[in-house]
Amino acid sequence: MYQAYLDKSTPFITYRWVGTGVLTLAFALRIVFAQGWYIGQAILTHSPNAARALLTDTDTVAYSLGIYLLNLFLAFLTPKFDPSLEQDEGMEAGESSLPTKEDSEFRPFVRRLPEFKFWYSATRAIAIGFACSWSEIFNLPVFWPVLVVYWLILFCLTMRRQIQHMIKYRYVPFTVGKARYSKNSS
Repeated sequence: MYQAYLDKSTPFITYRWVGTGVLTLAFALRIVFAQGWYIGQAILTHSPNAARALLTDTDTVAYSLGIYLLNLFLAFLTPKFDPSLEQDEGMEAGESSLPTKEDSEFRPFVRRLPEFKFWYSATRAIAIGFACSWSEIFNLPVFWPVLVVYWLILFCLTMRRQIQHMIKYRYVPFTVGKARYSKNSS
């Protein structure tokens, strides 16, 4: 029965992502109301509890969720058949798998992680993170600035590498700006 509802939701991409956005907003509000992020409060009020403000309990769940979502996003952006790996294998065999001439075969972009699986995994992870943020087991005091800076560095480095890979092998994982052809264009 659960699988039937998933199958019925497949064509409704916008509604699925809006639902995931609402769930993400609920998770963010849970973190804020649990006072997981004291950034603004510590800076604006000059609270004597500023040391406590830097040690928060729900940041481990949010950080873990952020790392997992970053991993999913990178898999979503990566082609299923990596041109750099195919090029290395082709050089060993003395051939090239990328089209080098205009009459070469066109190969469309196929994602390593399809959109539906990306949505499903992200939504499931956010729901699990939301549930974990209510549990005392995951209340680990953490120095949040280290987690934020580390996540930002990780994000910047991995996205820079991914964008360089996309430029080098000339693929665009998004359909925005690509030519669309209608069925009646004879």
